[in-house]
Formats: sequence, structure tokens, C-alpha cells
Amino acid sequence: MGASLSGLSEGANGGSAAGGGPGLGDIPESCVACVFLYLTPPEICNLARLNRAFRGAASSDAVWESKLPPNYQDLLDLVPPERYQNLSKKDIFALLSRPVPFDGGNKEVWLDRITGRVCMSISARGMAITGIEDRRYWNWIPTEDSRLHLGRFAKRLGRRVCSFEHTHGWEIKPVRFELSTSDGQQASCEFCLDKTDHCDVNGNHKRGCWIEYKVGEFIVTGSDPATEVRFSMKQIDCTHSKGGLCVDSVYIIPSDLLERKRRGILK
Repeated sequence: MGASLSGLSEGANGGSAAGGGPGLGDIPESCVACVFLYLTPPEICNLARLNRAFRGAASSDAVWESKLPPNYQDLLDLVPPERYQNLSKKDIFALLSRPVPFDGGNKEVWLDRITGRVCMSISARGMAITGIEDRRYWNWIPTEDSRLHLGRFAKRLGRRVCSFEHTHGWEIKPVRFELSTSDGQQASCEFCLDKTDHCDVNGNHKRGCWIEYKVGEFIVTGSDPATEVRFSMKQIDCTHSKGGLCVDSVYIIPSDLLERKRRGILK
């Protein structure tokens, strides 16, 4: 098989392979485009380097139209028109695969670069938080990271670091997470936020890192009508004091991409 692949590669830049057999350069661009319909965007971009036919097929609007979600125009409506006018479908995919901010920069939406599926994040400033204007309970503290965090941030030697001396009370009673959709789907779960389940390889309690909590899953069958999603995080318990909680953002992503995100490869 190695010899066969080598022979094809030798003919990749135009014409037959060594020995008179066909090479990659002999494949019509239209046939290459048909194959690309079944490949992921990263695979297409890698194969585009082989020869002119592959490069031409990798720029085909028909290929990249198939990689865009059916409602991609709704995402483009969040972008100034001058940024996407006259762009090819490939360039539109590249544009939407980077975070597109909206709602005053409090929310972002983007396409997963491998599957083309829609992902979304909502910052704490985009949420309705009880008592958010009362400085006794909440402060807005910009951070370099983006996930849910227990602890306060302070500046040391010009860098933001975490301080946990004020984190307390979250391991006593669980916090309840809930979500519901406009078509009646519901999910809920409970977690003790400072629970020692999150430990490193040495058995020490993980601190100084964001901790994610999965609330649940819901199914969207189409974009018309739009599906509205409500979510909440609450703990109503006045029997003990608690504090030091940092809330950063909520992710809404396809459930089968969650494991990739946890492995750090969801871009």
C-alpha cells in the first residue's frame, strides 16, 4: 500500500504517476469536490496542498456551503455587512469559525471548525444575577481566563492570581442548576461547588482552575420557530454563610462536542 500511495503522490502535480498509471493530478476537479463533501474542513485544507485540482475543489462554494449550518445567514446578521459581502463560502466559514460577539459583547457565537456546528457562550454580564448591583455581594473583576471559578482575583507582580481565603460555605449545601426550553424540555442537577471531587493526580483539591458543571441537554429540531432556552443556578439557604464564588460564563454547545472541549480541542 505504501508503494501505491507513493506512486499517486508522484503524479499529484500533473499527469500520470511513474510507470504510466493514473496519478492524483488526473482526477477531475468535480470528482475531488464530490469527495470533499464527506470530509471535515481541516481535512479539506490539508488536501488542498496536493495539486491544482485539489486546490480548486477546496475553494468550491458547493463544498463549503455543505459545511455551513442551514441558519448561517442568521449568524452573518450579527456581523457588519462590509465584513462578509463578496466573500466566498470558504471565507464565510473561516469568518464564522472565529467568535462573533453580540449583545454588547456579552455573548459570542461561533462554528466548530471540524463539524461546522453552532456553539455559543454567555458571559456573566449577559445574565440576570440577583443582587448584582449590591457591592456587598458581587464585584465585577476582569480576568484573563473564561470559566466558572471559585475564589477572588488579585493583582500580584502585574499578573492576576487567585486567592481563596474568602471561599467558604459552598461545600455544605448543593447548588441547583436548571434549564428549560420554550417547547417544554427540562433538565436539572445539583452540585456542591467546593466539593473535593475535583482533585489533581496527587489527590490535592484543585484550585486556581475553572470548574465546569453540565446542567443538562436539550434537542433543537429546527431554527423556525426559534427555541428559547432559560437556565438558572441558585441556592436559597440562610442557615450558613457562603462567599468567594466567581461566575464567568455559560456554554451552549452540541453535546457530542463536549468531550472534545474538555480535552481542549474545541476551537
